[in-house]
Amino acid sequence: MKLQDKSVAQVALVGNPNVGKSVIFGFLTGRYVSVSNYPGTTIEISRGMSSIGSKNITMIDTPGVNSLVPMSEDEQVTRNILLNEDIDTIVQVIDAKSLRRALLITLQLAEAKLPFLLDLNMEDEAQALGVSIDKNKLSETFGVPVVGTVAIQRKGFKDLQKKIFEAQKSSYTISYSSDI
Repeated sequence: MKLQDKSVAQVALVGNPNVGKSVIFGFLTGRYVSVSNYPGTTIEISRGMSSIGSKNITMIDTPGVNSLVPMSEDEQVTRNILLNEDIDTIVQVIDAKSLRRALLITLQLAEAKLPFLLDLNMEDEAQALGVSIDKNKLSETFGVPVVGTVAIQRKGFKDLQKKIFEAQKSSYTISYSSDI
C-alpha cells in the first residue's frame, strides 16, 4: 500500500459538520498543529504531525461537508484537497446516529476510487438512542475497514490508528442507467 512506502504519509479526515473530526485530529496530532488558509479561500485547514508505530503522518482536518460535489466554498476546498493533494488515505468520520446522512460522502469516496476507512464516531450516543450498526456488514458492503469510536472519551482510538494502514479503495460499484 502506498501509505507504507512514503516517509511521511498524508491522512485526511473527512465528514459532515459536527461529527468529531477535530476532536480526533487533536488526539492523533497532540500539540504539533498548524492552521493555514487553503489557497484562494478564507477556509482554514488544520494540519498536524503524528506518528503511528514507526510511520510519520501529516494529518489534515478538512472542513465539514455534506457532499464532495461542491455547492459551497467548504465543499470545494475539501474536494480539492482530496483530488489535488497527495492524500494516502481518508478517514471518513461519521456520526453513528446519522449514518444515512453520511452515506452520500461514502458513495462519493467509493466512486472516486479513493482509499478510505469509516469511523463510526459517537457510538455511545447512538447506542443510547437504540441505534445499532453492524460494522462487519458495513465493511463487507463497501469493502473498506470500519471502526467505532467515542472521540471525547478517547475510546476506539487504538483500533482507528491500526486501521489507518488498512484503508483501501472501496469494492462497491455504482451503476448508472444509460439515461445518465
